Amino acid sequence: MDARLCISYLTIELRGAIPVELRPKLGNWIFGCDICQEVCPWNDEGAGPANAELVPYLPELMTLDEEGFRRRFRLSAIRRAKRRGLLRNVAVALGNSGNREAVGVIGRALETEPEALVRAHAAWALGQLGGSAARSALEKQKKRESDPDVTGEIFDALGIASV
Repeated sequence: MDARLCISYLTIELRGAIPVELRPKLGNWIFGCDICQEVCPWNDEGAGPANAELVPYLPELMTLDEEGFRRRFRLSAIRRAKRRGLLRNVAVALGNSGNREAVGVIGRALETEPEALVRAHAAWALGQLGGSAARSALEKQKKRESDPDVTGEIFDALGIASV
């Protein structure tokens, strides 16, 4: 088994960019997955599905600042991913959602997020969702962005060759 392909590794332990080819495979997972626990023949079959209260509203998470992250997750293992890792994961999940209603919150993250890692994944997410609003957000940020990784993601999302 290649641990670098594990959803838990990608969403918790990996500190950098999630490889582009693996992003669609993450689906809506934003922190770990427990699939291994669910399919393990040694585990108890009595464990039921996750409680609906544990399913967060992703656009709300995308707007968390550092203080909001610390306050909301102060007693949670989610702190291991750090804010930038969680928001990176949320951007990927929103990009995988197919829901263009997420374009606004992702576009704001692309424009205002201080972490380049999050902006890069937000650019990818906009490219996945597509549409005129997503393209407009990407074009706008293309003119302002100074980080080369984010710029590369913007160019890829727009379908144009990087310079």
